[in-house]
Amino acid sequence: MSLRTIIFSTLLAAFSACTAWAGPQLVMVEEDGCMWCARWNEEISEIYPKTPEGKAAPLRRMDIRAAHPDDLTFKRGLFFTPTFVLVVDGVEVSRIEGYPGEDFFWGLLGKMLSDANIEIHE
Repeated sequence: MSLRTIIFSTLLAAFSACTAWAGPQLVMVEEDGCMWCARWNEEISEIYPKTPEGKAAPLRRMDIRAAHPDDLTFKRGLFFTPTFVLVVDGVEVSRIEGYPGEDFFWGLLGKMLSDANIEIHE
């Protein structure tokens, strides 16, 4: 094995480790044409990263038809869109299947974060 190959392999491994998502995140499983995904996008998506919840669990989007990322482990299959999966260090903690509307979404998300002992800083 050449020195160039060893260096490249080492850099690739280091880069992969740096790009893995650590800590809490909210994975939104969606698909094109989903009217409830579109409604969530209209009502929540722009403000989500600015909220305490969005800062505590940054949003990560995933197409339901795409291969599941290697750094995520789900408790069960993903069948509905949107599905919001709270993961901590890549492992599912809880989920919301469907979009119940803005008021219910924030309440359910708050409960998920609280149950996972994720602090929300106002």
